[in-house]
Amino acid sequence: MLSLEEEKLVNEFCILNEIEADRELVFRALCHSSFTNELAQNGERLLESNERMEFLGDAVLELSLARTLFSNYSLSEGDMSKVRAMVGSEKVLSYVARSMRIGDYIFLGKGERQSGGSERDSILADAFEAVLAAIFLTGGLDISVEFVRSKLSKYIEKAVGGDLILDYKTSLQELTQARFSSRPVYETILDEGPPQDKWFKVGVFLEGRIVGEGEGRTKKAAEQLAAKRALEALNESVNSAGAEQ
Repeated sequence: MLSLEEEKLVNEFCILNEIEADRELVFRALCHSSFTNELAQNGERLLESNERMEFLGDAVLELSLARTLFSNYSLSEGDMSKVRAMVGSEKVLSYVARSMRIGDYIFLGKGERQSGGSERDSILADAFEAVLAAIFLTGGLDISVEFVRSKLSKYIEKAVGGDLILDYKTSLQELTQARFSSRPVYETILDEGPPQDKWFKVGVFLEGRIVGEGEGRTKKAAEQLAAKRALEALNESVNSAGAEQ
């Protein structure tokens, strides 16, 4: 059962985003594991975090995007897969979550909130998927597809038109400044082809060491891909170090 304050916050969130869903399911969707773990450790309440909801929401999102693309665009199977992957990426979902102000309503543990968890892409994207699961469990697939379409249509249009460029450079800079107190540097490794058919290869360096490479028909696109690969490599190294401890 929700407290009066929890019920008030969940109602505000649902009204703000025009969400028709069971309020207790929405509350669970907004409960990060740091919050539920903190309550359990303090002997206050035993609550389920949003992790299982996020798992379900991820599947609902994939199906909703697939159905939208299949019904509205004459794309090949390969192109539909690419668009779905781009639109369903953590970065895009975090943009949408911010537009829904999920960071203002998500329930986090004190430590997680103090460390900036309410602005972390992964937490916001996971919470969006969990909220989608709450909508699905309450209203079914058709309602879920409509919700996804309403929130992601502009990203779908951009991805289909080849105009969706995700801002991995900003994310990489924020990460490297926080973790290494250093900024990434981009250098063009390859610039070839006639003006109408250019091809670029860019490397991103951190403290003189290359951490990612990207290719593309514009320097901007190559830099974004290099930043994306650098983020993946840096996050993988952190995860590997954590697993060894």
